[in-house]
Amino acid sequence: MSLPTPLSQHIVRRPQRIALLQHIDEQGSITRAAKAAGMSYKAAWDAIDELNNLAARPLVERSAGGRGGGGAQLSDEGRRVLRLYQRLQILQAQVLEEAEDSGDLDLIGRLMLRTSARNQLHGQVTAIHPQGRNDTIELTLPGDLRIQAQITRDSTQRLELQIGTTVVALIKAGWLQLATRDAAVTHGSNCLEARIDEVQEDPHGASELRLSLGSGQTLCAFAEQDWLNTHSLGVGSFVQVTFLPTYVLLGTPA
Repeated sequence: MSLPTPLSQHIVRRPQRIALLQHIDEQGSITRAAKAAGMSYKAAWDAIDELNNLAARPLVERSAGGRGGGGAQLSDEGRRVLRLYQRLQILQAQVLEEAEDSGDLDLIGRLMLRTSARNQLHGQVTAIHPQGRNDTIELTLPGDLRIQAQITRDSTQRLELQIGTTVVALIKAGWLQLATRDAAVTHGSNCLEARIDEVQEDPHGASELRLSLGSGQTLCAFAEQDWLNTHSLGVGSFVQVTFLPTYVLLGTPA
């Protein structure tokens, strides 16, 4: 899988999210910013989580007691991105005008890719271990968190992976398994410690959890409410998030 540069894709193709950042900067409130940007509160936080995960450093930081509830503020990185976007708007207008004149605009649109994977983690390749027809790719995420992905040798070559390559790790929410902090982890599985930030109960199925990593990146996972109740887990609790290396899909800038 070959992806456009992740954060720049969201900046150029999804200006509503930049508008959300602008409103957060102006109002210091997720609730008000979401309304001003024409988004639901949940959609706004999902957008912020995704942008924070794709950026080298979080763009938005929570702040207690914000105006209007859901307090948050832009980080220095977030403000830098806003300034960058203003310059990109001028360049984008020029490029789109040229592409439209040449008939290449439709082709560019087909080359852009969006994914259904809820979890997108930004990192760098730090090691490649050949294993027969497959390679185990070691990735370092912000905060020095480490995970592994197992892909075919052909995929390694097609993506032109090498030490230092920037990648996006895609993991579907249903592929993540949760365990208590003291539980034994299956050998060979990735394991990250995370804090439960939000629990959305579903009377017809598993609850949806928003988890935060020590790096500031976030994950979406599912857990049965009975399991959470049995282990007295809720908002503020810490859990282990495990997933197999074969469940990690990798993308690189096109």
